[in-house]
Order: sequence, then C-alpha cells, then structure tokens
Amino acid sequence: MPTWKAEDIDEVSGTGIDHERALIRILQLAHAGELAAAYAYQGHWRSRLGAKRRAEREEIQRIEAAEWHHRAQVADLLSVLGSGPVRWREVLMASIGRFFGSLCFVGGRFLPMYAAGRLEAMNVGQYVDAAAHARASGHEAFGDQLDEMVAEEARHEAWFSDQCRGHWMLPAVAVIGRWSPAELTPEGAAASDDPASKLV
Repeated sequence: MPTWKAEDIDEVSGTGIDHERALIRILQLAHAGELAAAYAYQGHWRSRLGAKRRAEREEIQRIEAAEWHHRAQVADLLSVLGSGPVRWREVLMASIGRFFGSLCFVGGRFLPMYAAGRLEAMNVGQYVDAAAHARASGHEAFGDQLDEMVAEEARHEAWFSDQCRGHWMLPAVAVIGRWSPAELTPEGAAASDDPASKLV
C-alpha cells in the first residue's frame, strides 16, 4: 500500500514564489514522465500475449489510461500557473518510453513488472512533493487534486509490486534498482497462490 504520509506534505519552507516555481518544475517533469510511462505501458500490455495473460493485459491498459489522464490533469495545472510543458523534455521522454516499451517484448515477465513498480514509486514521491509545494504556495485545491493522483499512483505501485514479489531475481535486482515491492495487498496474496500469475 502507499508509503507516503499525508502529514509530511506541509513540512516545507521558503517563500510562496519559491514554492510555485518548484511546483512548476515538478509538474513539467511529471508531464513528460507520464508520456514516457504511457508509451512504456503500451508496449508492456501488448507484450503480454495469450488468453492466460488477459487479466494482466487489461490491468496494464487501465494503468496506461490513468497515466494519460494524469498527464491531462498536469497540463491543466501548468496552464493555470501560466506555464506549460518543456518541448525538448517531452520529445526525450517519449523516445525513452517507446524504447522501454519495446524491451518488454524481450524482457520476460519479471523485469518489466519490476521497472514499472519502481517507476510508480517515483511518481508517488514526485506528486507528494508537488502537493507540498502547491499548498505552500497557496494552491490548496491543487494540493487536494495531487493527493488523489498520489493515491492512484500508489495503487499502481502496489499492483506491480504484487506481480514481481517473490521472484528469484528480486533480491539482486532490488539492490541494483534501489526499490523493493510495497506491502502485500489482499489481491496479491490471492494471486500468489495462482500458478497462472507466475507465467513468464
């Protein structure tokens, strides 16, 4: 489940202008990052071929749709703040997303699931920081909206965590990747007893 704490959000310092500038920077990063994630997930769900992988495919499609929705929300926030995306970063992250999406066809099951879980954990932290700066700069409504995005990204992290938990490669990869699966969810506990959930 989510590792963020709501009470941490207001523990920031600086002027309102400083926080608004920081908020804009984070949102610009997030806008491009959501594009990379969406493209990566397109490759990911398309790589999960076969009827036995239908549930995984549909869930990754749902997560992809959420990333597009978050990207649209971030674009709206940037517009209200009188800013917008950074063009060169958008192009770069689109290329990165498509590249990693293509790797899903040759990376087996575990590595794409692990990479996605780590990405979602980064998204959680990014939106937590954004919410903190939003409130510190007087944009309370933005903070509430970003809290909802944090919760959704945390759900994504939890799902991907459940998919890669217990894999024999996880201990070594967790050291290299510097991320470990989030707390086991009830859905993940049930799936762990299903042989189909271990398909490569």
